[in-house]
Amino acid sequence: MIKIISAILLALFISGCGSQKNMSVAFKPYQSVSKESATLVQTGKDKQYCVKCGMDLVRFYKTSHASEHEGTHYQYCSIHCLEDHLGDGITLKNPRVVDVGSLKLISVADAHYVVGSKIRGTMSRTSKYAFLNLADAQEFQSKNGGKIMDFNKAREIAQEDFKHYRN
Repeated sequence: MIKIISAILLALFISGCGSQKNMSVAFKPYQSVSKESATLVQTGKDKQYCVKCGMDLVRFYKTSHASEHEGTHYQYCSIHCLEDHLGDGITLKNPRVVDVGSLKLISVADAHYVVGSKIRGTMSRTSKYAFLNLADAQEFQSKNGGKIMDFNKAREIAQEDFKHYRN
């Protein structure tokens, strides 16, 4: 009798562990947008991937940065990878960042960065999200914490990621 009950319980357990479609929703990070919402500036077959680390630019779009060098357009998953490219000694022109409010690329000179919020960042423990409108940055900050600063200060904080292995 115990063998029969054990076999029934085992069969129920195994059938409950079977694969079923749509059992769970895949995790979607805050940085993600739909492919249609993303503006990708690079060309070629790898245009959807960060030029420095290879991360998916659509998945990490809200922290994306872009720039140009000698006619070539580059796009990065984060200010971290932009800074990494600058650390290679390259001179970049027209640096831009995604405005979280509109999902459009804007000049970094016009951006208000919220740095260190509770929303997870990209490529760094310290998050960095940019907004065109100061009011949008303040609203994000009031909900998620962090400090509002300009691009140069946000870049200084991004440079701290490299202090242990860059002279």
